[in-house]
Amino acid sequence: MKRMITSLVAALSVTLLLPSLPAVAETAQVIDARVDSAIATFKEDVNGAEVFLDQSAGYLVFPRVIKIGLGFGAETGEGALRVRGRSVEYYRTTSGSFGLQLGAQAKSIVIAFMTLDSLDKFRNSSGWKVGVDGSVAIIDLGAGKQINTTNIRDPVVGFIFGSKGLMYNLTLEGTKISKLTK
Repeated sequence: MKRMITSLVAALSVTLLLPSLPAVAETAQVIDARVDSAIATFKEDVNGAEVFLDQSAGYLVFPRVIKIGLGFGAETGEGALRVRGRSVEYYRTTSGSFGLQLGAQAKSIVIAFMTLDSLDKFRNSSGWKVGVDGSVAIIDLGAGKQINTTNIRDPVVGFIFGSKGLMYNLTLEGTKISKLTK
């Protein structure tokens, strides 16, 4: 009984916290402005980021992904797929989790498709799930470090940066990415 009450309180708490997540989809112009800002931060914090992004077939940027958790966790954010530096499509990332977690976090995510084949598979999917439809190699780089493009050979590479909050989880496993109509 105590366990059921604890689970109910956790579910209710997350439900009450979820309204602070972006409830209304952003416009393409707002997403593009946030993506521009996130890319500028990425290039400023990581040496070689500009060259790396230029070498990719395309890259997906989620400038602000919010995660809230209290037993159950929910994470969401909107972003844009850039090909040759221009936004070509818009996406939402979502994931949920259950386990020991408490707090909130905001982070930015860049997923680079290093081959045309990996980019095409992503764009032609109807809802892409990390770990099922494709794997993403997470590159752990702190501020001031440099991307060494000769050592990165994975077709899809992810960067999580600018994390603010009480939680931290360097994984995208189980994250679902869905196309938005803008």
